[in-house]
Amino acid sequence: MKAAVLYQPGGPENFSLEQRPVPVPGEGQVLVKVKAFGLNRSELMTRKGLSPSVSFPRVLGIECVGEVENDPAGAYKRGQKVAAFMGEMGRAYDGSYAEYAVLPSSILTPFNSHLSWEQLGAIPEMFQTVYGSLHLALGIQQNETLLIRGGTSSIGMLATQMAKKQGLYVVATTRKPEKEQLLLDNGVDEVLIDDGHLAPKVRASFPGGIDKILELVGTATLKDSLRCAAQGGTVCMTGMLAEQWTINDFAPMEYIPATVRLTMYSTGQIRVDQSHFQAFIRDVEAGDIKLNISCTFKLDDIAAAHRLMDSNSADGKIVVVV
Repeated sequence: MKAAVLYQPGGPENFSLEQRPVPVPGEGQVLVKVKAFGLNRSELMTRKGLSPSVSFPRVLGIECVGEVENDPAGAYKRGQKVAAFMGEMGRAYDGSYAEYAVLPSSILTPFNSHLSWEQLGAIPEMFQTVYGSLHLALGIQQNETLLIRGGTSSIGMLATQMAKKQGLYVVATTRKPEKEQLLLDNGVDEVLIDDGHLAPKVRASFPGGIDKILELVGTATLKDSLRCAAQGGTVCMTGMLAEQWTINDFAPMEYIPATVRLTMYSTGQIRVDQSHFQAFIRDVEAGDIKLNISCTFKLDDIAAAHRLMDSNSADGKIVVVV
């Protein structure tokens, strides 16, 4: 099988396309024929060497969609469509940047769909992250206000649609004024240009603050986002677009405004169940949700796909079709 192997961290040029034996599943594992996968910022960080727990060589890829090739336990029939995401995939063991992957059965979610592999490849991690952030972490409710910081990211774009579907008033940010129309066309009610000091702009439009805030930029803007929240409001940190992991000299009683709740969501800790995943796919099939796919690549072009991700110029999800 063909696989994109990373022998040492660095730039996109470090990917080595090579032929490897098709792996054999062991106990509790399933061999999946990979059909497509989306790219994720965490893979970019791993590629750069910013994931200390990852050893090399490694086949990256924390998600995929495909078909079951071999399940020794017999729980899945050959050809069953499945999605896989997280569970240390592409980190502790080889992931989806290959034609086949041996994966723990515990991280597989079966589904049925007539969508193309390109569309399906954009869904697993993006859906789980958005659903988990909005519903499990933030607990969004109809008629609330929601601020999405990092609105033009693939997560931000989908979060807008899912929040609007639930009846929220959505405010989203972008650093680039030329992307304001992109956000409005996606359903955003109000766009704020983010210069790193958003709280004064938010308070000018919402004197009482915002009910729920989805922080996708990360630690670099988290303190400012907390100041945008209403009393009793909630901020969920989900993204690391700024690629900063830690906060120096963190003093909670000075950092977090009184009564404001700070939480986070990680797909590595909590998984969304299969019924919600299948329901989301049905929403996409019905046209109720539009997937924002920026570009599609082949596995042979994995380096080019990573260069696009590096550039931060993709307006949506980057998908690789195997």
